[in-house]
Amino acid sequence: FSNSKNIELINKLRFLDLQFTFDNQNTIISDKLKGMNIVISGVFSNFSRNELKKIIEDHGGKNIGSISKKTTFVIMGDNMGPSKREKAEHLGIPLINENDFIDKIS
Repeated sequence: FSNSKNIELINKLRFLDLQFTFDNQNTIISDKLKGMNIVISGVFSNFSRNELKKIIEDHGGKNIGSISKKTTFVIMGDNMGPSKREKAEHLGIPLINENDFIDKIS
């Protein structure tokens, strides 16, 4: 496509009411996870890691990458790293599976 062809295509799409802007409003669904720092670890059967991250954020929580004393809980999937599991257990951080997580936000 040449530049003028691209502009022509964009104008046609605009004429058909295609929106070219993204409304970046807050997508928080609930505050059930407000103030919670949540770690995702392992492989999941019902959700991708990105889907879980979005669900956490949509419910007011914060996805963090590593376990610390500030971690509220860990969503654990299959093949969770043994060092993460050991650290969570040592710090007394609850380990929950994806079904328990869904129950928590339902």
